[in-house]
Amino acid sequence: MANYTVTFLPNHVVVEVDPELYPYGRTGEPGSVLDIALTHGVDMLHACEGSGVCGTCHVVVVEGAGNLSEPTDDEIDAVERVPRNELNSRLACQAVVCGDVTVRIPAP
Repeated sequence: MANYTVTFLPNHVVVEVDPELYPYGRTGEPGSVLDIALTHGVDMLHACEGSGVCGTCHVVVVEGAGNLSEPTDDEIDAVERVPRNELNSRLACQAVVCGDVTVRIPAP
């Protein structure tokens, strides 16, 4: 598998990802945006420790939505309860990365 990048906005932190090293920190789904963020020192709220129920790890996908796993019905339900959710909102703990992607971490 080829490496790819995950860019975290608004701080423009770019992380090179090697999918052969998954799972990184074991928070959220293996290889999820949250797993990658926490392993590489990107600060991201995650009150439910990556179980996909609280919505605190909400991110907005700016580019590369097709390089993320499909959201489950449970994830969609959780995102709909998140204040200020957007059309491209995802739970970082559930969105598994498989190619280049850019996400914006909303202000709390």
